[in-house]
Amino acid sequence: MALFDKFAPLMRQFESLESTGYNPFNVSFDRVLSPTEGVIAGRRILLLGTNNYLGLTYDPDVIDAAVAATRSLGAGTTGSRVANGSYGGHRQLERHLADFYGRQHCMVFSTGYQANLGILSALAGKDDHLILDADSHASIYDGSRLGHAQVTRFRHNDPDDLDNRLRRLADTPGDKVIVVEGIYSMLGDTAPLREFVEVKRKWGAYLVVDEAHSLGVLGRTGRGLAEAAGVEDEVDFVVGTFSKSLGGIGGFCVSDMDGFDILRVASRPYMFTASLPPAVVAAVTEALNQLRHRPALRQQLMDNARRFHAGLGDLGFHVGPEASPVVSAIMPDPKTAFAFWTRLLEAGLYTNVSLPPATPKGLALLRSSVSAAHSRSQIDHALSLFADTGRELGLIPAEPVAQPEIRAAAQ
Repeated sequence: MALFDKFAPLMRQFESLESTGYNPFNVSFDRVLSPTEGVIAGRRILLLGTNNYLGLTYDPDVIDAAVAATRSLGAGTTGSRVANGSYGGHRQLERHLADFYGRQHCMVFSTGYQANLGILSALAGKDDHLILDADSHASIYDGSRLGHAQVTRFRHNDPDDLDNRLRRLADTPGDKVIVVEGIYSMLGDTAPLREFVEVKRKWGAYLVVDEAHSLGVLGRTGRGLAEAAGVEDEVDFVVGTFSKSLGGIGGFCVSDMDGFDILRVASRPYMFTASLPPAVVAAVTEALNQLRHRPALRQQLMDNARRFHAGLGDLGFHVGPEASPVVSAIMPDPKTAFAFWTRLLEAGLYTNVSLPPATPKGLALLRSSVSAAHSRSQIDHALSLFADTGRELGLIPAEPVAQPEIRAAAQ
C-alpha cells in the first residue's frame, strides 16, 4: 500500500472538482482590490466569504503601521519568544488586549488555531476533563487531543445536557474545563452563555469562551458574547483571533487567573512556534485601536448582517437561527452546494462551501460572511444573485417567501 492510498477517496473528489475548472477549496485570486472586491481569472468578483468583518485589512492607518514596523524592525522574528525574546510590540499588544478586556493577563499566539491548541492542551492534561460543545471548531478538538485530557461532548447549545455531563463527572478526579464559542462559525448562532455560566458555577468547573467570530461584533464595546450577555466575570479564559475583525493573523488568550504566565512555558504551541512578525503586531495593534474608537463599524456590520440574513430568508432559503456576520444557506446535499457555489462564482460572487465533517449535523452549506465594508447595494446585489441561482436550481420558489419574524429583525 502506498503512503497516500488512504487519501484515495479524497483525491478522487478533489480531482473531479479540478476538472470542472472551479474548485472551492483551491481558489486563487489574481488580486484582492479591497475588503469587498477581488479579481479571479481576470474577472472582478464581489467578496462575500472572507471573514473580514470590520473591513480593516485596507484601513490606511493599519497599513501604515505595518509598513513602519517592517522598516524599523525587519520582516520577522526568526524564532519563538521563549528562545529569541519578545519584541516591544508583543508586550504592548498584550497590554492593549488585557486593557480592552479589563483583564490582568494576556498571551499572544501566532495563529488563532494555535491559541486554542496552546491554551486547551495546557489547561487540561491527561487526568483532567474537557467538556466541549459538540459543534466546536477543529482547533478546539485538536487542542484537546494534544493535552491528552478526557474529552466529553455535550449537545450543541444545550445547558441541560452540559449539566447532565458534569453531574456524571462530579465524583471523578481532575479539573473540569467547559469550552464554548461566542458565535459558531458555520451557522452563525450564539451560545446561551448565561445558562452555561449557571451550570459552570453549580459544578465548580472552569469556562473557556472562544470569541473568534464575536470579537468586534457583539457587546457594547465589541468584546464579544460574554460582554453582551453580562457574564464576563464568570468567564475564566477568553480566546480569540486577529484574523476576523482585526484583519490580520494571530490569536490570544486573556484571563484574570493568578499564575497565568506559567502557560508561556507550559504551552508547547506557544513555546515552540516563531512569534508574530513586527508588521503583523503593529497592524493588529492599530486595528484594535480602530475597533475601540469606531463603534459605527460594528453597527454597520450588524445592519448588513441583518439585511442579508433576512433577505435570504425572505427568498425562501433555509438559514441559520439568528442574524450574525456568518450567514449560511442550507443546501440539500454537497453536489448541490458545489453547483450553487460554481454558478455564483461565474456570476461574480465569491462565497464558501462548507461540508461535513466541518459542519454541524452533516449539513452542506453555502456560507457567507458579511463585512462592515459592504455597501447596501453590494448586499442587495448578492441577494439578487442568490435569488437567480436558487431559482435556476429549483431550490426556492419563483416568488419571495414572507418571513415576518426575520424581516422584522432586519429593521
